[in-house]
Amino acid sequence: MNDKGDKYNRILKASIEVISEKGLHKTSISDIVKKAEVAQGTFYLYFSSKNALIPAIAKNLLTIILDNLKNQVNTDESFWQALQIYIDETFVLTDQYKDVLSLCYAGLAFDYSMETWEKIYEPFYLWFENLLIIAIERGEVDSLIPISWTTKLIINSVENAAERFYISKDQEMTCDDSKEALFCFIQRSLICK
Repeated sequence: MNDKGDKYNRILKASIEVISEKGLHKTSISDIVKKAEVAQGTFYLYFSSKNALIPAIAKNLLTIILDNLKNQVNTDESFWQALQIYIDETFVLTDQYKDVLSLCYAGLAFDYSMETWEKIYEPFYLWFENLLIIAIERGEVDSLIPISWTTKLIINSVENAAERFYISKDQEMTCDDSKEALFCFIQRSLICK
């Protein structure tokens, strides 16, 4: 990777670490550049402010989970195995980055448009849509489902369940029971009757 990309990635990584530790309001740009080991002016080459980090952080976190999923899921597995892996990874990532995810959701909701959010999710949606198309071809799920809409609904449902458990502390059930209930709910919704 070139030095420019390396500095950008170091700033992004440092931002996630410092914001996770201190929160956005207590984090200064000085904290970030010190952790990233770059000059303060370098920060401003990539970001106009702390708030400008939010879409980049959200995209980075989604890239992490998508890369993890691509490494774990192959097209030989059933859709249901892939879904279980997706649910598990989402819960792990949400637990690990709950403070940063809260920041991303709040920041993108207030400072950025829905189009920005959708653009960040586009590679994720395409990956999941491909899983659904293969599942339909194999007869694992109902062939009449609207693929794009169903993809977004499943992704939103899984993320919402993980956020409710780790961020909202809605822990009526154990983590494993929450994941199992979610899996069963999605499975019942997609199977041909």
